Amino acid sequence: MAVDAAGGVTSTKAGSDTSKATGFNALSSEQFIKILTTELSKQDPLAPNDSKAILEQISSIRSIESNLSLKSSLESLVSQNQFAAAGGLIGKYIEGRDGESNDAAGIVKSVSSTKNGAEFVLADGKRIPFKNLTGVFGSAPQAAGAAQ
Repeated sequence: MAVDAAGGVTSTKAGSDTSKATGFNALSSEQFIKILTTELSKQDPLAPNDSKAILEQISSIRSIESNLSLKSSLESLVSQNQFAAAGGLIGKYIEGRDGESNDAAGIVKSVSSTKNGAEFVLADGKRIPFKNLTGVFGSAPQAAGAAQ
């Protein structure tokens, strides 16, 4: 079933092209309910549609919405956890790669939140995205051959 330009409901065959299924999957539950009520109001009372199939479709829509909500919540939780972990490294010496994949190292001065996640701001102004972190040290490593 599909919605035509005038807002009416038309039927599609079960064996039709699978690319049309993506349009159905993109429907919100409000749009689906509108289509469903339109279909029910126009069906032949002597040959009604299968109510079990309709309930399965509603259940599928709800399941998809629930999964999308869970995904969004998990992404938010991961982002918050990443930012909290990054904040714990303020004052530590870190190594990693900056946004242009150049090696960078230094003392973490602050942490900023970007669209790509947490980002360390080093004392020299360089920035290292959290995902590009390669090492964490309590203090700057000693140069080879330095006096102890």
